[in-house]
Amino acid sequence: MIRSLYLIGGFAAVALGIAGILLPLLPTVPFMILAAFCFARSSPRFEARLIEHPVFGPHIIRWRTNGAISRRGKQAALVGFAASALAGLAFAPMPYALVPSLVGLVGAAWVWRCPEA
Repeated sequence: MIRSLYLIGGFAAVALGIAGILLPLLPTVPFMILAAFCFARSSPRFEARLIEHPVFGPHIIRWRTNGAISRRGKQAALVGFAASALAGLAFAPMPYALVPSLVGLVGAAWVWRCPEA
């Protein structure tokens, strides 16, 4: 039963990661890291496919070994947070326009504090 839930969670995380490729506010790599976590508990075959993936594999391995994010990943995340904050300020009415800025600030602080790979 638990294994099935992890498997479903892994596929859901992969789907969200794929959506993140197309949607600018949705991250891709964190969902692939989550998928690898779920697959490690449900399907070694799918976990191996993610770890061996040429794009996502190195990010997953860096995160697993020392919780690190690449410099390029940090830059992309910070640019994404800034774009989200600016879009919120430009298009949402006050006080809702401040929500993306607050979320972006919290997210950027978390990404900034992670070790760099």
